[in-house]
Amino acid sequence: MTEAAVARVALVDDDDLFRESLSLNLADEGYEVVTFDRGEPALDFFAEGGSVDIVLLDWRMPKMDGIDVLRQMRSRGIDLPVIFLTVLSDQIYEEAALAGGALDFVEKSRSLSILLKRMRLIVDGSKGTPEEAEGPKESVYALGNLDLRLDNSRALWNGKRIDLTLTEFNIVKLMATRPEEDVSYREIYDLVHGKGFLAGYGPSGYRANVRAFIKRIRQKFRVVDAEFDCIENYPGFGYRWGNGTGGTGRTRDDDADVMVDGAAAD
Repeated sequence: MTEAAVARVALVDDDDLFRESLSLNLADEGYEVVTFDRGEPALDFFAEGGSVDIVLLDWRMPKMDGIDVLRQMRSRGIDLPVIFLTVLSDQIYEEAALAGGALDFVEKSRSLSILLKRMRLIVDGSKGTPEEAEGPKESVYALGNLDLRLDNSRALWNGKRIDLTLTEFNIVKLMATRPEEDVSYREIYDLVHGKGFLAGYGPSGYRANVRAFIKRIRQKFRVVDAEFDCIENYPGFGYRWGNGTGGTGRTRDDDADVMVDGAAAD
């Protein structure tokens, strides 16, 4: 990796136009990119000692699809951070990718800024902060039934793994490391997209995006515990990681909008 590069990236995708376009865009953002049109040459590259910081992996490829490439990597002890890039949007594919050891799953229809944000989270996490570099840090953060493995961005509830994407993991970490403290919609949105990013309709349109993330996180926790109820909503403001008993002015059942004091709650 050159001194000026943000990180070194392996891009594995059989779509020539997409691969060329994305590699140029990533290069413009300061990444050093090595590209492969199939899974086999990428595996050969790693077997011969090739090294990168992040792997961007397509799902549908000839002969060996992306999930098989990931399985081969893990079986060979190649534990690099993997982000799937795919047109397959069904949740079953995301779950399979995460279960196979991928850190994130991004649809190709999403904007480049979304992908860059996800990559930046991985790069920043691997480098650590200056304070972390000065000494050892705890690899597991525990709060009640929740365990967050900070070294590999994995979440467990009652000892059972929750298949969160890297972004979802960071949202949970943001709330859980500040228990019983209200976290605003804007703060969660900034964590996902970066400060100052605007989206949605109207000045508060970004709240729908945050609600979608929270709803999905809740659903994933409820797969392993139907009674999970620790993410509490403060209507009109944001969320907090509670103890599952609720609180004044808050509701834990906000998967659908409700009316509070004549205004739509979030």
